Amino acid sequence: MSKVLYNTKYLQLKSTSNNWVYAHRPNANDVVVILPVTEDEVLFLIEERPPLQAENKGKYSIAVPAGLVGDERLGESIDDAIKAELREEAGLESQDIKIVAKNVASSAGCVSETVTLAIAKINNKEPVCPVVNDGGVIVDRIWVKKSDIKDWLRNKEQEGYILTAQTLAVLYYL
Repeated sequence: MSKVLYNTKYLQLKSTSNNWVYAHRPNANDVVVILPVTEDEVLFLIEERPPLQAENKGKYSIAVPAGLVGDERLGESIDDAIKAELREEAGLESQDIKIVAKNVASSAGCVSETVTLAIAKINNKEPVCPVVNDGGVIVDRIWVKKSDIKDWLRNKEQEGYILTAQTLAVLYYL
């Protein structure tokens, strides 16, 4: 059982019966994280995340398309959310999507949020619809050759980019 300590539309601060304080998203059932892949490449997003900037952790983070399940579309399934986020954030469609992990917690001591990881095989890298920048958060989209991913990520980390846990987790299944 938990008690709400602070409440906003998108985030709650809650406390357990033994006073463990954590963050909770009241408007979502899950989070989906999608790794778009072609035969040779993977799509990464470059993002500006306000919490990371506010705490001087870094200006940019490296992510992949992701989003909340059920936050905007009532009754949305995980499969529908995967397709919607892939279209919204990358402008892409896939007929070959594989869920590779469920109930992945990125910071289980701090947030109640869990993630479903998926890999989406992309046949056509050209956007099929306009993409959103998610309130200005997404600043770039970069295709990286699979053989170059480790070096590219290391270089970006050395340049001060933040590597998101969800991105690293879904890359494990590549």
